[in-house]
Amino acid sequence: QAQLVESGGGLVQPGGSLRLSCVASVRTFSRYTMGWFRQAAGKEREFVSAISWSVGATYYDDSVKGRFTISRDNAKNTVYLQMNSLKPEDTAVYYCAAQFRGTNLLATATSYDYWGQGTQVTVSS
Repeated sequence: QAQLVESGGGLVQPGGSLRLSCVASVRTFSRYTMGWFRQAAGKEREFVSAISWSVGATYYDDSVKGRFTISRDNAKNTVYLQMNSLKPEDTAVYYCAAQFRGTNLLATATSYDYWGQGTQVTVSS
């Protein structure tokens, strides 16, 4: 069983930046594809970004491409989401997710095995 713990959320003005972190308590973190999803109030959970377990390939939803950057540090069992040029529509609870040796359907929430509890990001002036 894995435990994922997100941190780094908060209140930021439009155009600002935040960096989210997710620490995974698993024995073989390097074998997990890691993803970030978000859920705004009254809306369904949606894919934000993912980074593969094998070669570290990265994937982004079009809405965040060019503004967000996902990265991982396997030595620290941690995945990051650097968020720049934040917009009010980025406001949501952000969730970290893990998929063992995931290679397919990385934008599909049901493909992931483990989830964190979420961290709130609010973009407002």
